Amino acid sequence: MAVSTRIVHNLYRDSVSLMQLSDTLAKRAGIAEISAVMATPANLDLLREAKLLDGTVSAGPNDLLIVARGETAAVSAALDEAEASLMRAPATGGDGTGPAEKKLPHSLAAAVAERPSANLVLISTPGEYAAAEARKALNLGLNVMVFSDNVGLASEIALKRLADERGLLVMGPDCGTAIISGVPLGFANVVRRGAIGVVGASGTGTQQVTCLVDRLGAGISHAIGTGGRDLHHHIGGASMLRGLALLAADQETKVIVLVSKPPAPEVMEKVLAAAAKAGKPVVVNFLGADPAAIKGRNLYAAATLEDAAHAAVSLLKGRKSRPVTRIPAVPRVAFKKGQRYVRGLYSGGTFGYEASLLLGAKLGAIRSNVAVRESDEHDDPWTSRGHTIVDLGDDVFTRGRPHPMIDHRLRNERLAKEAADPETAVILLDVVLGHGAHADPAAAMTPAIREAHETARRAGRRLAIVGFVCGTPGDPQGLKRQEDALRKAGMTLCASNAEAVRLVARLLPRDKAPARKKSKATKGRRR
Repeated sequence: MAVSTRIVHNLYRDSVSLMQLSDTLAKRAGIAEISAVMATPANLDLLREAKLLDGTVSAGPNDLLIVARGETAAVSAALDEAEASLMRAPATGGDGTGPAEKKLPHSLAAAVAERPSANLVLISTPGEYAAAEARKALNLGLNVMVFSDNVGLASEIALKRLADERGLLVMGPDCGTAIISGVPLGFANVVRRGAIGVVGASGTGTQQVTCLVDRLGAGISHAIGTGGRDLHHHIGGASMLRGLALLAADQETKVIVLVSKPPAPEVMEKVLAAAAKAGKPVVVNFLGADPAAIKGRNLYAAATLEDAAHAAVSLLKGRKSRPVTRIPAVPRVAFKKGQRYVRGLYSGGTFGYEASLLLGAKLGAIRSNVAVRESDEHDDPWTSRGHTIVDLGDDVFTRGRPHPMIDHRLRNERLAKEAADPETAVILLDVVLGHGAHADPAAAMTPAIREAHETARRAGRRLAIVGFVCGTPGDPQGLKRQEDALRKAGMTLCASNAEAVRLVARLLPRDKAPARKKSKATKGRRR
């Protein structure tokens, strides 16, 4: 197979649009792999690790690099199409009649001069430039959402200190999800407006809570992302504290939800103290944290993302919040001897972490690259052993490839591998809808789901494929259409990740305990 590159000098496109372009071109016949990225040192290293790049290229961080592997003619045609697509002018102008004539501003200052009422800028540039652009925005009096990753810890600390001095909010770096005044930003879902505000250090965790709130008939005032490092002791929860204060002061917000993995102890104490003073009910979902540690006036601990959404809606309606325990009807699957394990193939890291946490409490050791305990950290995430939960969005899987929320090929390949393993009983999946995600996940997944069932049948086995769709009826992919197609292909669907985990725990075959000899004292008694 041929490997070829194409460089487009002095052209920038954001990472989401480049991942979507890569996904589209990867479907062409004769293409094994293709990746379109900005030619930053970090991206070049990732391409080399993925064996898509060998040696040096005459491209720099301001250039766009396309690399393809496959049949020679197909590679050449794909590179031509990629370049043409990237150079294509915007489809229409403001009146929809032809190419846009208006010249776009080339600096933040020019953009602010053109839109003086704007108070938020979204930054999606290579990580080495993102901090400088964010600093410019803060100095112009703008709140900032930094979608970019690969921003250094020192830069994040400096940006959040500057924001604090100026009374502004920094969401990120590596903030993938936000909904501000009803506008979805990054990977976010279309939800109704309402009175529940969310501050989340997890993108998919925030998506799950906002989607479930929408499905329960309530709505979201704002969903504020913080970036994954915000609650580490180095950062001190700066963005979560600022977001909490903003929602506490917002008249439209009546209930607040906080979402994160367990913060550093001293940060958790500071955040909970601030939440207790918010003057509103605050639902706290710190996945894996001891619920007994979440104490304070108007604080409500939620063990799962599902519990957090239900608690917020109940509190909004003046009702008492209770943990959700519902389990849908358990399908009857005649597993063969030796089929014992669950294999979780997640596109959302927080979903994988929550599944590891909940299943670990019921099944014991869960090997994972998003393990709750260090002892369960998987040494080879490419190969499952025992009960395994894998976050396929981790860097080790996305080197030179689009994220699995956009490109389902890697997960489909792993699905086939797990189906062929005679020890696999249940495969657990998430399906994420919304802006930025694949335009039709069900179309990408259903052939692989059907083939997985067929692989098991040919071997004389049966397989259970269980999952959930994180989405709303308003999402562009169409929630009902996605769910109907997935069910038809043989996937058992639940309402949430936590519900899917409860079903899996009930569904998995149990080793029969050896019969105990009855003592004289218990003989004849009915149990």
